[in-house]
Amino acid sequence: MERGAATAAAAFGFALRSSPAPSHSRAPSSASQWRPLLRSRRGPPGAPRPLPPTVRLLSQNRLQGMKKGQSRNALKTFCSSGHPGVSLNNEDLVNDKLLIDCGEDQDCVLGGIVALGKFDALHIGHRELAMHASKAGTPFLLSFVGMAEVLGWTYRPPIVAQCDRKRVLSTWAPYCRNVVPLEYQVEFSKVRNLTPRQFVERLSKDLRIKGVVAGENYRFGYKASGDAAELVKLCEEFGLSAFIVRSVMDTAKRSHNGAADTINSSDKGQVSSSRVRHALAMGDMEYVSELLGRKHRLVLKVNESCLHERETITLPNSCTLNMPPAEGLYENCDLISRGYLGPCRVTINSDTIIIEMKDADILSTNPIQDIQQLGIEFG
Repeated sequence: MERGAATAAAAFGFALRSSPAPSHSRAPSSASQWRPLLRSRRGPPGAPRPLPPTVRLLSQNRLQGMKKGQSRNALKTFCSSGHPGVSLNNEDLVNDKLLIDCGEDQDCVLGGIVALGKFDALHIGHRELAMHASKAGTPFLLSFVGMAEVLGWTYRPPIVAQCDRKRVLSTWAPYCRNVVPLEYQVEFSKVRNLTPRQFVERLSKDLRIKGVVAGENYRFGYKASGDAAELVKLCEEFGLSAFIVRSVMDTAKRSHNGAADTINSSDKGQVSSSRVRHALAMGDMEYVSELLGRKHRLVLKVNESCLHERETITLPNSCTLNMPPAEGLYENCDLISRGYLGPCRVTINSDTIIIEMKDADILSTNPIQDIQQLGIEFG
């Protein structure tokens, strides 16, 4: 998952580790190679269910009969009963709206299939979750925010600027049956004390979704007591579909830059936001592009501290709205504003970012004073 996942899972509630399935920036033809591990289909208990050729379906009875370590696909089932949590009879909790960026009636994801996770980097594994959600219905991302504040983590800039997330999601449409998945946020503090059962119940009754998609390493509920197998079990109980997707593995294996080494206790070689951060910290932008399935875009807020001299723009590092790569010179970059401005080279220092346009006339026809934000895409 993310930084401190193992510590958070042991000491706090609702730790998330959603590591989804494949595809790089090529066409989504890899779906046939990456099948959901577990799938729950809505229907009466005990009703016969066919086995689709592209889906491996495990019944509730088989889940309960699995032994830990039995096979790669075997997942241990945890029962939420016996774990302390906040009762849904608590009036303050029930009246607390789950989605922080949706209206009072909380119908933004009504009838949809929601992918569960933190989605910091919006990398190729996250995209694969959205792709599987689109196969079952209208896809949504349900992102959990505010974990760092609750768990006491040191602040880190986001990998994707908040103002740039909709643009990134719009590029996923070709993988999601030409539908742009919409993202809604859940404040982590509102759900961290819920048991697995209470969480799924709120998804079902409060948000009235049709189903969920999660990665095989996904954990949820009070003190991370629920895993993917229990998610399937609980969704079946509440009449929801559940799709558990294999992790997208990092096939680049670039151990030379430190990014492919074990990052935390949950790292098993899968594509993750932590790997993206390591690659950015090493300045390996080709590797970053492979993990993201796109070029990394650094978004800069233009203000009075911005200096413009002919073909050069200089901004303080405080203008960055998301994580920049390591200090150094980067050739073959592109400058973006309301549209494409042109090719450039970028120098990142400890206190400034210097953008040198390869065409000196571009900035004369696009005055920097009229621009509020700039984007740098690293080739």
